[in-house]
Amino acid sequence: MKKLYLSYISSFQGLSREVWWLALITLINRAGTMVIPFLSLYLTQNLNFNLADVGWIMTSFGLGSVVGSWIGGKLTDRIGYYKIMVFSLLASALSFISLQFLDTFWSICIGIFMVMLVADMFRPAVFVALSAYSKPENKTRSITLIRLAINLGFSAGPALGGLIITKLSYDGLFWVDGITCFFAGLLLLKVLNPKRSKVLDEVKNEAPESAYTDGPYWVFFISMILFGFIFLQYFSTMPLFYKNVFTLTEDEIGLLLGFNGFLIFLFEMPLVQFFEKKKVTNLTVVMIGFALTFLSFFMLNISTWIGMLIIGMILMSFGEMLVFPFSNAFALNRSKRGNQGEYLAMYSIAFSVSHIFGHNSGFHLIEAHGFNYTWWIMIFLGVIGFLLLLFLSRKLNRVT
Repeated sequence: MKKLYLSYISSFQGLSREVWWLALITLINRAGTMVIPFLSLYLTQNLNFNLADVGWIMTSFGLGSVVGSWIGGKLTDRIGYYKIMVFSLLASALSFISLQFLDTFWSICIGIFMVMLVADMFRPAVFVALSAYSKPENKTRSITLIRLAINLGFSAGPALGGLIITKLSYDGLFWVDGITCFFAGLLLLKVLNPKRSKVLDEVKNEAPESAYTDGPYWVFFISMILFGFIFLQYFSTMPLFYKNVFTLTEDEIGLLLGFNGFLIFLFEMPLVQFFEKKKVTNLTVVMIGFALTFLSFFMLNISTWIGMLIIGMILMSFGEMLVFPFSNAFALNRSKRGNQGEYLAMYSIAFSVSHIFGHNSGFHLIEAHGFNYTWWIMIFLGVIGFLLLLFLSRKLNRVT
């Protein structure tokens, strides 16, 4: 037991001080965006919008994320990651506070679009910062630490949000969201000032290439959209499957979804360290994660035994642990060819696109054809994504 504990602790060692500060800032920021999980409830219960209106508002949410990631990438290449991160956090603070004063359909669509635009400018900038503050051999583990911070933030956020709504109402939620973003911005200004922070891997490219002309990277981009599409089903359509087919209660569904976060917290960093020591390529690990994820849907279709829900969640969780850190590491390494901000913006945009189409498509497929048919579609998309990565891996190996 002591050996396992020491091995777990060692997986966190060697990361720079700046990476730990970035993780803390990300944790505060993500825990602070607690409006997001309650947005549909706020729109339907407080503002009396119908589900069709909510659907369009959530589309504005996804579009804002795409545009914000794109602009964030462009500006990161031009003026640097530090200024973009500071601007994004402070502007997000004002945006979240202002959102509570909007009450018409079009004003909320525009407001949500603008909130996500300024909030998601942070994403490509923080990945470029992460690359700068990490030694080459530590990049994947640094990414994993940021992911742990995001997961902890998303776990704590809804719990705190529920308490705030109960005690202070939705208005209080918007204020707390804004204040936490503002605090994260101030902390960034205090602890990561470029004059005092130590850059460990500064990328200098005299003839940078545009990510948008990198053919192999487009193959990777499409495969990430497909992964995001099937992965998101676990947090949109899958709870409906648990409820309607297996008659699980809300508490049981919450425990099952929480099991995902517990597995990630316990195993992701040691798992990443294990594969790094094996010297396996990033794309190979991503393919393994892809396979585990679409196999999780296959398990749900071959048996009605309730234990398959747990097996499926375990497979998906380990698939997620492999895909996200190592796909991000591939994007970071590929970004050294040219404009880092553009490359990492494309990586972020892939998942924003998944958000735009994944939720609605999943619900429509279930409504029209049922759960089993929908899971077969997800398996098919997963296989396509896997084959795209296999093609990309072989193409890159031929080049090198």
